[in-house]
Amino acid sequence: MAGRIRWGLALACVGALAACSASKTASPTTTAPTPKATTSPVAAADKTLTILVTNDDGVGAPGIDAVVQGLRALPATKVTVVAPATNQSGTGGKTTPGTITAAQATTASGYPAMAVNGYPADTITWAIVQHGISFRPDLVVSGINFGQNIGPLAGESGTVGAARAAVAQGIPALAASQGIDNGMSADFAEGVTQVDAWITLHRTALVDHSYGPVVPAANLNIPSCAGGVVRGPVMAPLATSITGISITTVNCTSTQTSFSNDVAAFINGYAVISPLGTAG
Repeated sequence: MAGRIRWGLALACVGALAACSASKTASPTTTAPTPKATTSPVAAADKTLTILVTNDDGVGAPGIDAVVQGLRALPATKVTVVAPATNQSGTGGKTTPGTITAAQATTASGYPAMAVNGYPADTITWAIVQHGISFRPDLVVSGINFGQNIGPLAGESGTVGAARAAVAQGIPALAASQGIDNGMSADFAEGVTQVDAWITLHRTALVDHSYGPVVPAANLNIPSCAGGVVRGPVMAPLATSITGISITTVNCTSTQTSFSNDVAAFINGYAVISPLGTAG
């Protein structure tokens, strides 16, 4: 955990002439030292939060473009995009041996990016390990993915794989996925709202690196609702099985309010956050 800097105020000492002696010889003058400039700690709200954005759908996908635009709207936030050159969905935590290459690209709306020739986890290797970028970001956002990565599906997700690769490098990460319902496309605007809210909630800890010895790592899944509204977010662990469950049937009008795992929360219309380890 980053140490706290103690800030002090410099004190100025002002001297005075001593009284004259009987021989009228004056005492030497004590010269006051120049006061030191006072310094105040920078409030977390005024610090720039640096975010590296990646995904598994590829640099030109609509989900990453949506989240980049949303993050850029946050105050004092610097967004850098390093994403796979092509769609790498379902590649989990796969990596490419040897030197990884990248080329200049843009997102769908024209935001500058670097397109990595490799898997989602390779984007972290290129950016952080191979120093493709010149700084260590405060946070990695992976997504917004097209389609939910809940329960055991998380382990197969390149979106999650990139987030776990970041955590392995000691960098906090948020994997974000926008769910799809039968007959409805992904509502990325809702996903952006949830991502921005998570970052706003954790901003101080992220920008100050004051989150303690455990690096924050979260898997956020947001349903797309044909009827009703998205609620939450709620916290729930990853489900170990989806056998017998239709994960593309979401009931955003459900009255259920307690859930044993992320799948149960998601199919009842809740944005759900699950802890995300470095493997699984």
